[in-house]
Amino acid sequence: MKTIRIFLAVVVMILAAQAQCFSQTHNRTEATDGTPLRLAVAGVTHGHLGEVVSRINRGDFLVVGVFEENDTYRSENDLRRHLPDNLFYKDLGKMLDETKPEAVVAYGSIKDHLAVVEACAPRHIHVMVEKPLATTVKDAERMRNLALKHGIMVLTNYETSWYPANHQAKAIIDEGTIGKLFKINVYDGHQGPFEIGCAPRFTDWLCDPVLNGGGAVKDFGCYGANIATWLLGGMVPERVNATLRQVKPDKYPKVDDDATITVEYPGVTVQIMASWCWPYNRKDMWVYGLNGYVHQDTSRQMETLINGQKSGLFNAPALRSPYDDSFRYLKAAVRGEITVLPEDLASIENNVIVVKILEAAKKSSRTGKSVRIR
Repeated sequence: MKTIRIFLAVVVMILAAQAQCFSQTHNRTEATDGTPLRLAVAGVTHGHLGEVVSRINRGDFLVVGVFEENDTYRSENDLRRHLPDNLFYKDLGKMLDETKPEAVVAYGSIKDHLAVVEACAPRHIHVMVEKPLATTVKDAERMRNLALKHGIMVLTNYETSWYPANHQAKAIIDEGTIGKLFKINVYDGHQGPFEIGCAPRFTDWLCDPVLNGGGAVKDFGCYGANIATWLLGGMVPERVNATLRQVKPDKYPKVDDDATITVEYPGVTVQIMASWCWPYNRKDMWVYGLNGYVHQDTSRQMETLINGQKSGLFNAPALRSPYDDSFRYLKAAVRGEITVLPEDLASIENNVIVVKILEAAKKSSRTGKSVRIR
């Protein structure tokens, strides 16, 4: 028993050392430009707007303008406590032309993302949207084409992109320690938007089949599709099977609230369990290889099993700037201090694939048939 404990302790020490090495190499380029990024906000109805508010005095970005078409929401939002009245605009184009931001972050409905990119791209202004990229493949491809034509970046922000445990999991997988991959299970969701107290300005479009493109399949299915695409190096899947349900039709009559999506790749099956019906908040995954597994339990905690030996829970090392935060990442990318690669979590390439997976999932559930990805 003592020998086993010593062995496990050694395994944890090795993993920690590998993690530190990964952190130092993967994050070798940091944002160094001290000038704040000129940032504009398009829309204020998304529940994630608090990410701007909580960082507004940090110093790495300066909010130069806020667009919101709805008069009530434009006059009543959390940014009002921090910014003068003259920075709030009803017209997106006027806001862009007068404030001249380097980048825009979108906090309206998912359907609105296309209009933001259409306004920003000809003005050569970079865009970061909240997940997912788009409601339809048509919109996603239009955004990709605009980005290519005008030489801008269109990035997608996911909370899980900044999880140290996810990055450490990928490092272990890439090392081949757990052997050949054959299954990835990703779990995302919570009790439901109404159940956790999301504001009506958010749920009005979040629960709309057009403005959000669906319910839980879009809101949380995108996480698993994004991470799987990243872990598999940008690979496009062969086919998708899915079941979308309304477990609580009295609360969510227009959209699904529970989605089970099976995504088939050559040799690897990914299962995405996205739901507004979980009895608790969760964003976790299990990655299985022939020699073991990696379990990402929380944003920081994880465990492994390799050749029959469990590591026990341990903390992944903190990610280094600018890879630890969406706004630092955006600034570094805009200033050319880092390069966004096609396989990266935020990239337009990754996120067009994500939208294709989710659209195929909706079609599969509707038709009861497997849908091939083109």
